[in-house]
Amino acid sequence: MDHARLLGQLCAEAGWGLVTGGGGQGLMLGVAEGALRHGGHVEGVIPHSMVLREWAHNSLTDLHVVETMHQRKQRMHDRCDAFVALPGGVGTLDEICEALAWQKLEIHKKPVAVLNTLGFYESFLKLLDHSVETGFYNALDRERLWVAETPQELMARLTEFTS
Repeated sequence: MDHARLLGQLCAEAGWGLVTGGGGQGLMLGVAEGALRHGGHVEGVIPHSMVLREWAHNSLTDLHVVETMHQRKQRMHDRCDAFVALPGGVGTLDEICEALAWQKLEIHKKPVAVLNTLGFYESFLKLLDHSVETGFYNALDRERLWVAETPQELMARLTEFTS
């Protein structure tokens, strides 16, 4: 949670807005809180079904309610300049894999990164490496996934990309 809040803070201090899944719990909440506490703009995109479950973060700068997860991911894709995954569950893995697949298909040319807090993504990275070794994933595509151990390292990489 500390890394999530710090990442949100660093984005706000850099003058960058955030696009999140609009959730009011977990690390999504932490990133949003970090940004909002430091004057940042946070846009959330959440499906109606999650609002009904009371999972929405209602204190964001903007909260867009959509009908489906597909609409959520499309809107987030359209509104962001980079994809960053913090530690998370299968929904996070789904989103980061889709961002990688869309990058491979040249649907976008945006950076895709994981914040590997406490080595959270090591197993995922090993799976991608195994996919390269067995011929199911291209080594050049694998190299496009940015891996950062700290929010500061991630911000430096993103800043370098935008410069």
